[in-house]
Amino acid sequence: MLRWIIFLLILIAVDVYAFQAFRTISKNVWLSVLYWGIALLVIGNFVYQYYGINRGDFGNPQAYAFAFLIAFLVPKMIILGLMFAEDIFRVPQALFRYFTEGSNTGVKYMPSRRTFISKIALGIAAIPFGAILYGVYKGKYNFKVLNYTLTFKDLPDAFDGYKLTQISDVHSGSFDNMDKVSYAIDLINEQKSDVILFTGDMVNNEAKEMEPYLDIFKKLKAKDGLYSVLGNHDYGDYIRWESTEAKQKNLENLKQIQKKIGFDVLLNESRYIEKNGEKIALIGVENWGAGGFKKAGDLKKASRNIDAKDFKILLSHDPSHWEKQVINDDYHYHLTLSGHTHGMQFGIEIPGWFKWSPVKWRYKYWAGIYQELGQYINVNRGFGYLGFPGRVGIWPEITVIELKKDTHSV
Repeated sequence: MLRWIIFLLILIAVDVYAFQAFRTISKNVWLSVLYWGIALLVIGNFVYQYYGINRGDFGNPQAYAFAFLIAFLVPKMIILGLMFAEDIFRVPQALFRYFTEGSNTGVKYMPSRRTFISKIALGIAAIPFGAILYGVYKGKYNFKVLNYTLTFKDLPDAFDGYKLTQISDVHSGSFDNMDKVSYAIDLINEQKSDVILFTGDMVNNEAKEMEPYLDIFKKLKAKDGLYSVLGNHDYGDYIRWESTEAKQKNLENLKQIQKKIGFDVLLNESRYIEKNGEKIALIGVENWGAGGFKKAGDLKKASRNIDAKDFKILLSHDPSHWEKQVINDDYHYHLTLSGHTHGMQFGIEIPGWFKWSPVKWRYKYWAGIYQELGQYINVNRGFGYLGFPGRVGIWPEITVIELKKDTHSV
């Protein structure tokens, strides 16, 4: 309860400070009533959804309550920052005048808040406000196909030009538009890749979240099949279960659902894909994540039937696994496919020029292609979304990678 009280006091303090910008521009009483009416409605709905009768049941009502809180809070924080920056100059100026012009009381020593600063603050704040609303309304289904071509010296000749499609982090329990999901599945099939690879987090918590979308995902087709691994959310670790058996049954149900879709679920296992007498190895590990995340992945076990000289593609949900264990492994994993980060569903990207998200402070490898020690990793930005029901600047991703033989090497 104390944490909630402190949290609410902080929200109210932000609102009071940001309100100054509105009052500087207009003294209209009804605008003031509208400002505080919206503020109290957003905060009240958030408290109701998270602390009220729905407490502990994180679904779409909670997600949208959180989204609207963020949509209004972030712009107000920007306003607060600019107003505070102005006060850094206003307050010393008032003190200087007070001590140099006499000690007469009155507000004349405090310069009035400048209208143009308030207008600038409101104008800048409108940008993230609009972006967040767009991210909730359309951004979460703004699917992008990202194409990469990677060259390798030791790629078998038969696989020169081989195409794979990677998807990750479906989080089916968050979806609220079946038509948009169906569109994305059709978009995957339109790539006509040789193989489709899924790198974990099919659901938020429970296998039943995937049931409404089962027939849609059954449409996925690829000549050389579909392969998948588990992500940290697939194990059901983030909700309470009535028993250990119920939790285990949920995991088994999820595996069966993936098999019904057509996925070959790799649980610390490997498979070979053969073509014209040559082969490449697919290795799939269970989730392994740095920090407090589940570490069920066993790279040695998954690769026990693979030769060190084989060309290898590794499926591992969490990119921290690549950083901590895979890069320096003697087996040399040519390409690792991961997800997990979602790119935080928030950031700024100008393809080929600039890429930033706060998630970079948590993950060194957080979105796109990286190369270390002659090995590649692709960190997929995710197919779905979790928590915040939207995406701002970091769009849902379908990755298409073409493997090419490096014919210029000696």
